[in-house]
Amino acid sequence: MKFFSNLNMSMTDAKKYWKKIFGSPWPERIMRFALGSLFIYTGFIKLLDPKAFAKVISQYDLIPESLLAPVAVGLPLIEFLAGLGLLLNIRGSLSVIFSMLVLFVFVLWYGILKDLSIDCGCFSPAEIAGYNSLKKAFYRDLLMIGAVFYLYIYRFVRSEQKNSHLSGLVNLL
Repeated sequence: MKFFSNLNMSMTDAKKYWKKIFGSPWPERIMRFALGSLFIYTGFIKLLDPKAFAKVISQYDLIPESLLAPVAVGLPLIEFLAGLGLLLNIRGSLSVIFSMLVLFVFVLWYGILKDLSIDCGCFSPAEIAGYNSLKKAFYRDLLMIGAVFYLYIYRFVRSEQKNSHLSGLVNLL
């Protein structure tokens, strides 16, 4: 019963709790570095061999043949630039990464539902192909979406802290 009594915390206690969780910049920096580096790596690997990536994309049978080449170059380029943007903390890069992850999750879900036994196309053609590969990539992408949510919440909490200082200044005036 003591556990449930702790759930009835005041707003100030809740703010202190969230401040404690999101107070240190290091978890945010580590996650930003990990996600950014991963997207830089995956984009770069795919850009090295766009024909192989186009072949992987074509196996999903979601993109018309005429658009395979532009997608096989454009998507990895966006991955690379978004990853670089996240490393450099450029505004909008986190949104691009979130959008791509949502797209990837839906494509992987489609592949799982269709029982496709193909390479997910996440890293390189050397990646282990098969149905389990799609499921693992699906869960990995969901985990990365969780990391993106953490980064969004961290930014929100930090902006609230900055705004609270400004509102105190406005109240003084």
